[in-house]
Amino acid sequence: MIRPLLIAVQFLTRLPVRLHNPPEQWETGRSTLYYPLVGLFLGLLLAALAWLLAALPPLLASALLLVAWVMLTGGLHLDGLADSADAWAGGHGDRDRTLAIMKDPRSGPMGVTAVVLVLLVKFAALVTLCEAGGYLALVLAPLLARTALPLLFLTTPYVRPGGLGASLAAQLPRRMSAGIVAVSYAAVPLAAGMNGWWAVTAAIATFVYLRAAMRRHIGGTTGDTAGALVELTEVAVLVCVAAVLSVHAPPAA
Repeated sequence: MIRPLLIAVQFLTRLPVRLHNPPEQWETGRSTLYYPLVGLFLGLLLAALAWLLAALPPLLASALLLVAWVMLTGGLHLDGLADSADAWAGGHGDRDRTLAIMKDPRSGPMGVTAVVLVLLVKFAALVTLCEAGGYLALVLAPLLARTALPLLFLTTPYVRPGGLGASLAAQLPRRMSAGIVAVSYAAVPLAAGMNGWWAVTAAIATFVYLRAAMRRHIGGTTGDTAGALVELTEVAVLVCVAAVLSVHAPPAA
């Protein structure tokens, strides 16, 4: 159906998508089926932009790519990362305190630090990828990061009733979501070869680690921790592929 797809695009991006009527809960839940597709579309846009900027110095091209990346997503997941970092640091292991801090819209020093560090590492990885022509990683990072969202909602309790992702988790078509997640993870190595294997490994390792941290700290997930998962998965995939390309790059003459 077209409306769940448009809801996914509207939620995950800042592309000009308009719905004539507010989405119903079942449509919102079904929109998660299209998250990997939206991630793929974002990645293709970024890879096309990287190709167009190939004549520029890698530092400048990477800076413009990073700006475009943030603008395309509206910083949605960066906000979740900042809130999660503040809550992790300020909660001191107390679940209720952690959830209360996460709900505060203001960003503290740990949140700002986390955002700066993630953007810095993402920029450094983009420089390496632009120098090596590793544009495929720009497709894989958004795809795998948004594939992690339905997997998170499938496997992890949502702990904030009425939160941003509560209806997503409650209305998620579980069997179809599981199939789409499995197909997405399997298709990446088949389409991208060894770099695809490395990218999937980085994405799954990040998911396993962060999901365990969520269960340990708050007993499940929230919209903010889901956003943090997206950002950190993107960074992990970019860094992993950039590192592999650097190791296997021919020596300079």
